[in-house]
Amino acid sequence: MPIKIPNSLPATKVLLDENIFVISETRAITQDIRPLKILMLNLMPQKIVTETQIARLIGNTPLQVELELLQTATHKPTHTSAEHMLAFYKTFDEVRGNKYDGMIITGAPVEHMPFEEVAYWDELCEIMEWSKTHVTSTFHICWGAQAGLYYHYGIQKHPVDKKIFGVFDHKVDHKHAILFRGFDDTFVVPHSRHTTVRREDIEAVPELKILSSSDEAGVFVIATDKGRQIFVTGHSEYDADTLKNEYFRDKNLGLPIDVPVNYFPDDDDTKEPIVRWRSCANLLYSNWLNYFVYQTTPYNIEEIE
Repeated sequence: MPIKIPNSLPATKVLLDENIFVISETRAITQDIRPLKILMLNLMPQKIVTETQIARLIGNTPLQVELELLQTATHKPTHTSAEHMLAFYKTFDEVRGNKYDGMIITGAPVEHMPFEEVAYWDELCEIMEWSKTHVTSTFHICWGAQAGLYYHYGIQKHPVDKKIFGVFDHKVDHKHAILFRGFDDTFVVPHSRHTTVRREDIEAVPELKILSSSDEAGVFVIATDKGRQIFVTGHSEYDADTLKNEYFRDKNLGLPIDVPVNYFPDDDDTKEPIVRWRSCANLLYSNWLNYFVYQTTPYNIEEIE
């Protein structure tokens, strides 16, 4: 089944070129079917890149998905045109009366700041509180996961001595976790962060369960018992060249940055990276949509509690 996104969203052409079935708004209204309504709060500076990465993954599923884009009203992006934001994004005031089958809260490049000093922190807290009664399952990514763990459970983030940067081996801590159904015993995921959350802090909260982790990158996925809140510290959605672009950006600025771990062949940054995380990314998102959204959400979306 297709993903329904605005006809003129830049991601539409990219996904069509990749043979991902995209349904237009004009065709969607002729179909007698209720798609899964997914709201994405996009906090990343390169909005179009993140839109495409997420749409690619949630569009690779047998379910029909309708993606709606949300921005903060208290912070205006500087890396994406105002015309794009006006055309495709809504503010919280425009959606607060709606209910959604699922929600995605992306990462943001603000991890060096205390949460309360982030310009849109109060607005984000309001949105996260609202999600508890208006969304069936919320999927938090990277800094979004740290923000969610801090807001909902008081779990603090901690700086690391060396940036967690590269592609790392992971394992499933709970072998029968349905979010990881179909996964191999080990799999790889990209990470790019200067902070982390500690296992012992998470294990001290009875409502939370660590589903997956990495010996090198730390805790990867944390979830509540029913999957209403899922926290993902890595970036399985990353494109082949995302880490490469981050690495050369910092290197060209003269900033201290190491070659991403397990990314370039032979750690040689003149060679093209090899993608080894794409299948895991697709399975992670399809499992989330299937088991924690589609099979949990009521048919009448207004019955979400």
